[in-house]
Amino acid sequence: MFVLEDSETGTVAGICAIEVAVGLNDPWYNYRVGTLVHASKELNVYNALPTLFLSNDHTGSSELCTLFLDPDWRKEGNGYLLSKSRFMFMAAFRDKFNDKVVAEMRGVIDEHGYSPFWQSLGKRFFSMDFSRADFLCGTGQKAFYCRTDAKHPIYTHFLSQEAQDVIGQVHPQTAPARAVLEKEGFRYRNYIDIFDGGPTLECDIDRVRAIRKSRLVEVAEGQPAQGDFPACLVANENYHHFRVVLARTDPATERLILTAAQLDALKCHAGDRVRLVRLCAEEKTA
Repeated sequence: MFVLEDSETGTVAGICAIEVAVGLNDPWYNYRVGTLVHASKELNVYNALPTLFLSNDHTGSSELCTLFLDPDWRKEGNGYLLSKSRFMFMAAFRDKFNDKVVAEMRGVIDEHGYSPFWQSLGKRFFSMDFSRADFLCGTGQKAFYCRTDAKHPIYTHFLSQEAQDVIGQVHPQTAPARAVLEKEGFRYRNYIDIFDGGPTLECDIDRVRAIRKSRLVEVAEGQPAQGDFPACLVANENYHHFRVVLARTDPATERLILTAAQLDALKCHAGDRVRLVRLCAEEKTA
């Protein structure tokens, strides 16, 4: 787990986490959105029907999870710093993670905790509201879902239209987080959450932009050069005392100049090597 902290006041502004490998101790379930074809030449019938298949395909994958940022801190790149700090850790300790990284995105749920997907599907197998099912999932009891008829393929046409419409869609407040991950290389590959129908994004770990483009540079103490430099992530390589800060600098530099305060925040000294990458992908120009 990672904590975003104001280094001057000690105020905790947010948390995020990584699961090294999902589904090894408790089963990991989601739905794969696929197709079943029913056809008959004699009757001149051909129907390709969208279908949900209960899946364990992501077992063993590393997962981005548990991201929360205090509303008062949702500014000045703090959300990017919090979310992408995990990529710097994964880049530094690549051998500890799987070749695939997944992230379950929050699905469509209203302010009263009503989930169209759960209401039309999950609740038919369980006499509980979505909030209760979500609590069981959040406390590591997701395996209860497999002990139902839901393990059989389900035609989405049997669901309400409202439920069909939210399959693979994110909650409006989650849309920015989805956009951040997609710019890092994550894609929706037709896997959804079994509770709210939200999309599961995935990416090969070595294709994640921040991991792929990060590199080690030597750090020195001083006053950083002035200029119109982009925000960059700078991280140490200390497994037990991992730190990441934001700094405006040239992402292509071979020798990074940081202030004494920045070095102290990173728990680094002049001459150490730190990991550096641009905070956000460069915008493509026409």
